Amino acid sequence: DGPVRVVRPGVPGGALRTRLSGHIQARLPGSAGGVAAALATGDQGGIGLADAEAMRRAGLAHLLSVSGLHITAVVGATMVIVLRLLALIPWLARAVRLPLVAAAAAAAAAIGYTALTGAEVPTVRSCIAALLVLMALAIGREAVTLRLVAAGAVSVLILWPEALAGPSFQLSFAAVGAIVALHESPQVRRWFARRDEAGAWGGGRHLARQLAALLLTGIVVEAVLAPIALFHFHKAGLYGALANIIAIPMTTFVIMPLEALALVGDVVGAGVPFWWLAGVALEGLLTLARVTAAAPGAVAVIPAMPGGAFALIVGGMLWAGLWRTRQRWLGLAPIAAGALWTVAAPFPDLLVTGDGRHVAIRTPDGAVAMLRDRSGDYTQAMLAENGGVDGLPVLLAEQDFARCSADLCVAERVSGARRWRILATRSAYRLDAAALIAACATADIVVSDRRLPRRCRPRWLKFDAALLAKTGGVAISLRTGAVTTVQRAHDDHPWRRLPMVASTVADERRLRRAPDRTQSARRADQS
Repeated sequence: DGPVRVVRPGVPGGALRTRLSGHIQARLPGSAGGVAAALATGDQGGIGLADAEAMRRAGLAHLLSVSGLHITAVVGATMVIVLRLLALIPWLARAVRLPLVAAAAAAAAAIGYTALTGAEVPTVRSCIAALLVLMALAIGREAVTLRLVAAGAVSVLILWPEALAGPSFQLSFAAVGAIVALHESPQVRRWFARRDEAGAWGGGRHLARQLAALLLTGIVVEAVLAPIALFHFHKAGLYGALANIIAIPMTTFVIMPLEALALVGDVVGAGVPFWWLAGVALEGLLTLARVTAAAPGAVAVIPAMPGGAFALIVGGMLWAGLWRTRQRWLGLAPIAAGALWTVAAPFPDLLVTGDGRHVAIRTPDGAVAMLRDRSGDYTQAMLAENGGVDGLPVLLAEQDFARCSADLCVAERVSGARRWRILATRSAYRLDAAALIAACATADIVVSDRRLPRRCRPRWLKFDAALLAKTGGVAISLRTGAVTTVQRAHDDHPWRRLPMVASTVADERRLRRAPDRTQSARRADQS
């Protein structure tokens, strides 16, 4: 370790994306400038941590990740501008099919915008979908169908097959697929079809129908994305559908056009008023996110969702989305079964990271308490999320059910009809072997980041450095006796392989002494 040393200085100014982000944030300081930069270049580094968290809790984080909404806005704006400008030239309008020229210009804009924003998976998917839509319009075919979604998914998977397992791919295509499937439904088409609006209230009824369509779309999208978000991140916003009714039109028709006008105006030195208006709109968006995120019950939080429950929910959603007839309602059965399975899954009472340094124990009031007084924000957030808690953990040393010294903590928790005694080491200093062995004998579970003596024999489980090197992180439910580990018994994939310590008979016996319900399943933490 040592001071940072510059090996080779970077190029002054950096790439176009970096320069553009810096230019925007110089015009709009703070989180407003960070959001404006994210919309233009995909760079989210300028958004304050509190505001970024508020956007996630409010269900508005998708606005920060350049995807379908942004590509659609760029393509639509390009087509309208090119068509209007070319239509001003009569001989060109008579000689050339202007929609084809506008579509070609929009395709070039989509590709350029995708490259500028870093060509992330959601952006590439949206760009491919936009190109397919433009091609369909050019040849007179129906543009927005589930075939289009499938073509975009196949194109992305050909380039990045590993994206299938990632949340970005799943959230992106789930949202688009839900929107297309919803609006392909004959009943929904009848509800929101264009019709003559006679009378003085015709315009109001038309606006009400459009708002209802937007609200229904938001609710369906939120319902589809919630299981995926809960599976990967253990939390999902509940008020996103309502917040997006305001946020999406504001972003599409106010913020992005004002930002584009401001950038164009800067070329001739006339961008200041547009930046001011864009700043006001962006502050309004951030205020909406803060208010929504602070509302009671804004976020649903659960521990790790069972893999089988997630598979049932996704399978049911695919069934409901692909069918157009009444058979689609059969998909509700596996969705309900997966939801009930998720709700019935026990919350872990004890969480241990893979190195054994960090331990979180559930408190009687439902929070989680950290073993060590000092731990990073990421570790605290990760253990809280895996414990199904919305907020940061408390300190174990400050809890009434625990006694802690500088080197050890002993916690007693009542679960069901039994009192559990948990012993954990919390320093790297040498401990008296005889005292440690005696303490182990009185504990049900012992956790340590060091290799403990063989004579340290708790009544149930001992997770020390030797065993944790093979199991990875651990989550334990005291009520059911379920033990969930990161590493499976035969999980020997190269990208998952951990440094192995020689197996001992005692290690295997300790795990076998757990109740029959003990299981080794998918990850309990993501450290």
